[in-house]
Amino acid sequence: MVRIIGRDDIKTAAGRISGRVRRTPVLRGDKLDALFGAEVYFKPENLQLTGSFKIRGAMNKILSLSDEERAKGIIASSSGNHAQGVAYAAKMLGIKATLVLPENAPISKIEGTRALGAEVVLHGFDSIQRYKKLYEIKAEKGYTLVHSFNDPELIAGQGTSGLEIIEDLPDVDTVVVPLGGGGLLAGVATAIKETRSSVRIVAVEPESIQRYAESRKAGKPVEVPMGETLADGLMITMTGEHTYPLIDKYVDEIVPASDEFIRKALMEIVFKSKLLVEPSASVGVAAALQNSFKVKPGEKICFFLSGGNIDPEKLVSFIAPETA
Repeated sequence: MVRIIGRDDIKTAAGRISGRVRRTPVLRGDKLDALFGAEVYFKPENLQLTGSFKIRGAMNKILSLSDEERAKGIIASSSGNHAQGVAYAAKMLGIKATLVLPENAPISKIEGTRALGAEVVLHGFDSIQRYKKLYEIKAEKGYTLVHSFNDPELIAGQGTSGLEIIEDLPDVDTVVVPLGGGGLLAGVATAIKETRSSVRIVAVEPESIQRYAESRKAGKPVEVPMGETLADGLMITMTGEHTYPLIDKYVDEIVPASDEFIRKALMEIVFKSKLLVEPSASVGVAAALQNSFKVKPGEKICFFLSGGNIDPEKLVSFIAPETA
């Protein structure tokens, strides 16, 4: 059964997770103003506990479970950031957690998840393979699923970051959000649009995996083939039944970002704004650099930096071409 969340659900989630996650600030990104002819801001969830926004939704979902569901233990599939969010919340609440990660997940995400006491199962290289393995384990062990994006309580938890943006920057004109499975985008768009409907919401997905853009063209959720992208946290080929209606209703533009511009954007954010981010967090700035959407002169634009879990070796590979 599809349940469509609203601002009241997000406010409930904010109260539920208060004191258990970090309230990240909205930061000025003035060093990028000249690039876009606008007033740049960041929502830096790379500064969040576990280095990603994912703990918000994971915490809200797990806190909403019954005692019986928690006692069974929980299981989740993730490219890495959701895994760390689930593992952190499970450790805080004394719950057994099993996480299915891809074999090529960043080492920082694998080690971070294990360090939090969770069991890590490495399987496959994409979300389709991971979820197949997850459901096999779930059927065998009886664990409770904490989905990485397609869950109302998880969406509400992610949306708490959107409430913070509109509270801290009430006159924001445009908010730009990375788009993977859509849980973050659905929550943030709902929080902001149901508070101030005039704010423009721009979603950015990898150029090689445009599942939501294709869904919008088709007028219904569709699945696309897996493509290659530097944005490892956004490698999802399908939309969600709980996310799609909110994204369709509240998101003004869905645009692509190429690997070339993701690389450039990450360098701009790291070296000009002094914020360590991963490729998936860089897609908003990348899309603006790529002119995938129009930045309006003088507007207040807030880029959502979704995480900062990047392996040192990958960061070096990004830097090397710039310094050669």
